[in-house]
Amino acid sequence: MDESEIPPPAKRVFPPLYVSTGDASIDRLAFFHVLERLKTQKRTGWIDNKEPNAESISDHMYRMAVLAMCTSDSALDVSKCVMMAIVHDLAEAQVGDITPREGISKQEKQRLEAEAMHNFVHDMLHGSPAALRIEALWNEYEEGETDEAKFVKDLDRLEMALQAREYEMAHALDLQPFFDSSLPHLRHPEVKRWGENLAQSRSQSR
Repeated sequence: MDESEIPPPAKRVFPPLYVSTGDASIDRLAFFHVLERLKTQKRTGWIDNKEPNAESISDHMYRMAVLAMCTSDSALDVSKCVMMAIVHDLAEAQVGDITPREGISKQEKQRLEAEAMHNFVHDMLHGSPAALRIEALWNEYEEGETDEAKFVKDLDRLEMALQAREYEMAHALDLQPFFDSSLPHLRHPEVKRWGENLAQSRSQSR
């Protein structure tokens, strides 16, 4: 399906932010349950393309975490990369997978996601050391300045391209826009090589 043929998405409705009870045990348990949304919410880009078995947000993050473990780059803090991959889309448990086609500005998207993270970290997890570690990892990814953040961002792009190829093979589709918006932007040498392997495999089988 050509991207121009995809109808605009319905206006997104956000669930209300959690209101702390003041009881750390109750609020922490509520956070654990909020995480289920990552398992059930689908990645919006695939829904827009009418993919019947669209991956969930947690599907995407899980493969990114395993990809991080596959690196041979000894200069990276791999444990940090794995954790960053797991939390980088955590705010989407509250706001969902917002895409540019929804008409929400980048600034508003950033505001909504930061608001969600503040709610998780401070209202649900009471600013515990574990919560502050999650917040620091998420902020580091968003700022995109460290080697680990840049690497994980490349994994985000590569994972999308891998998923696009799998949908192409499963449903005889041509999802070229997803490759155009991901593979050319890879910067880490190893991830770039993985992307080249994917592109070569795709070209040989078409």
